[in-house]
Amino acid sequence: MVKFMSFSSGSCGNCYYLGDGQKGILIDAGVSVRRLKRALEDNGMSFDSFSAILVTHDHLDHIRHLAAFCKKLMKPVYATSVLHNALLRHTFTSRIIGSYSAVLEDDVYNDINGISVRCFEVPHDATQTVGYSIELDGHRFVIMTDVGRMTDEAVALASEAETVVIESNYDMDMLMGGPYTHELKMRIVKGNGHLSNDECASAVRRFLHPGLRNIFLCHLSENNNTHQMAHDCTLAALKDVCASSGIPVPALRCLPRRHPSPLFTL
Repeated sequence: MVKFMSFSSGSCGNCYYLGDGQKGILIDAGVSVRRLKRALEDNGMSFDSFSAILVTHDHLDHIRHLAAFCKKLMKPVYATSVLHNALLRHTFTSRIIGSYSAVLEDDVYNDINGISVRCFEVPHDATQTVGYSIELDGHRFVIMTDVGRMTDEAVALASEAETVVIESNYDMDMLMGGPYTHELKMRIVKGNGHLSNDECASAVRRFLHPGLRNIFLCHLSENNNTHQMAHDCTLAALKDVCASSGIPVPALRCLPRRHPSPLFTL
């Protein structure tokens, strides 16, 4: 059975697990090794529950502890060649990442110890940002944690997935009425920042299909969103489409920012 867990989701740190007990992967390294170990053990798992680490982009909330992961866990780190070149120059990863680098081929599914992984580029203001389409035991899983705007490729891949993890970062009214500087607000909304609740709901309308069973909303802003607002916005879109199409409403959950989620069975 395929399991999924978030160890943290947001600007304070990002790290996720996907596996079946025999094989698994981590996505991003924004939490400490100690915190990761404790959360795994609390759910009957260990570092042997995964064999590789995927990186979505080179912002600090996604790679802050990657060097420690390499040093202590000694697992290969998979990313695009563009991202690996950036990690080789990054202050937090440059001294160790080269020994653990594994480059993903573009536009194809790469085999990582029995798990098929394809990266796809999404707009975000890092060196390069990718989402992942992952196939494990016949279950198709798509994750896109920082997305300035949706692309046709992202929608197409999500339209084939049983589980989608998608950003629902901010409520527009909360952001615009909040204390952020004008420059930061524009960075968030101008297409290379983050997805709003409304943009997330619009994306879900586009990729909803009869085989979609789970949607997880990730990377919610602590200052410009609430779990209730994000959940209700996407749920309204789901109910609207499902009522007219007869498609069952998938399970919808928000991932916590600062603590681990439950270990979900997908």
